[in-house]
Amino acid sequence: MPNVHLASPTSAGGSPLRIRPDDLTGEPTRSLLALHLAGMQASSPPGSVFALDLSGLLQSAVTVWSAWRGDAIAGVGALKALGDGTAEIKSMRTHPDHLRQGVAAALLDHIVAEARARGLRRLSLETGSGPGFDAALALYRGRGFENGEPFSDYVPSAFNQFLHVAL
Repeated sequence: MPNVHLASPTSAGGSPLRIRPDDLTGEPTRSLLALHLAGMQASSPPGSVFALDLSGLLQSAVTVWSAWRGDAIAGVGALKALGDGTAEIKSMRTHPDHLRQGVAAALLDHIVAEARARGLRRLSLETGSGPGFDAALALYRGRGFENGEPFSDYVPSAFNQFLHVAL
């Protein structure tokens, strides 16, 4: 798999979206991940935030990709191997300047393709409930993810939900 993947979505100016592995050393990626973590904390009840911080994303089981338009970061997403033929999608976030331009869909498609290339049999994710999560849920469900049982070490609550897709 090449290091840089050109995705089909383009901005109004026609700039292609480039998806590449990210080592988390760049300030644009770190800033977007900090925005993601702050957003999850603001829209989730106490004790219900399972977003990975920078140290969690640097674990060897986690691969992070960032999406770029020119020199601007457009989004980020990660895949966490769970060691049993499954993996979890983590840290999906589109930069506010690039919302509703296909960034999240391109990142999700890239992560799913990578999971298939790795021979994984299932992808899962944990997310919240409520209006702040509706767009993400629509994206995941549109790509075949279905609600199901908790996985890994998650404990169900009235707030969180678990989605899975067989590969």
